[in-house]
Amino acid sequence: MHSEPSATSDIAWQQRALCAQTGADFFFPEPGSSLREAKRICGMCEMRSACLDYALRHDERFGVWGGLSEGERLRLVRVDES
Repeated sequence: MHSEPSATSDIAWQQRALCAQTGADFFFPEPGSSLREAKRICGMCEMRSACLDYALRHDERFGVWGGLSEGERLRLVRVDES
């Protein structure tokens, strides 16, 4: 029997993610601000794929998740749907 992942296991990766050690300002910048620093941090993070998977499953609309901006995630979802 397959069981749904618990909310705790669904976000357990967040404790090990580099963003948890840096602060949200890089990952939720003001509109028009650079995403370069957030993407650099994501690129070094071993939790990047878990983060992106979480963002896609939960339809995260804002911020940088798994190294991708809102627009990049939206394009990724559109490609998967076609």
